[in-house]
Amino acid sequence: MGIDAGAATTKAVILRDNEIAGYRIRSTGFDFLHTAESIYRNVLEDTELREKDVERVVATGYGRKSIQFADTAVSEITAHAKGVQYLFPEVMGIIDIGGQDSKVIAVEQGRVVDFLMNDKCAAGTGKFLEYTAKALEVSIEALGSLALASKRPAGISSMCTVFAESEVISLRARGSTKEDVAAGLLESIAQRVSVMVKQVGLKENIAFVGGVAKNAGMKAALERESGVTLFVPSEPQITGALGGSLYRQT
Repeated sequence: MGIDAGAATTKAVILRDNEIAGYRIRSTGFDFLHTAESIYRNVLEDTELREKDVERVVATGYGRKSIQFADTAVSEITAHAKGVQYLFPEVMGIIDIGGQDSKVIAVEQGRVVDFLMNDKCAAGTGKFLEYTAKALEVSIEALGSLALASKRPAGISSMCTVFAESEVISLRARGSTKEDVAAGLLESIAQRVSVMVKQVGLKENIAFVGGVAKNAGMKAALERESGVTLFVPSEPQITGALGGSLYRQT
């Protein structure tokens, strides 16, 4: 079993005979260990397996060091590379936009060859979208469909979460529609992430994973900015946990 303890959500995947037997996703909350223990039991119940059936538990993600019952831990960069390669063997790069950071990873046959990470600021992350959606008085899930309906995306100059919230309020006061503001927000993140894509040298066969990959507007904005069609897994949040379940120490 692979357990990805992210800052916002914890994911668990169990692999049996090299096939995904089951998985769970839940909010991480305050206690990484308690959440990991709970999701571990949930997945075992879902798959009607017992603890003795589990060969090993591999922890990854922001809170991996808190998962004391894991047999080993691996970085989320390595885990995502392995998980995405399992789903899309032809992939050469990964964009992962999670709750607290964004990553761009270059891979070769499941091996990491280069990466960049934005983890110093909420800009370009799910947290940025969460706060700015609140300023628009819409759910974060609604941002994507709003953005896709935009005729003229609003210009968002600030990438600081606090200032961007103020800018959203100011744009609304000047008469910008929610659709255009939503499109502007997603475009501003896409521009930032696309710079990272170019710095890593990715030009084709890129997978888009993480919770933000469920946002169709974000995918469309990234494709426009990067000029690349992105692969999105049917469940883009579990690639790190999947990679953990595939990980074997050598």
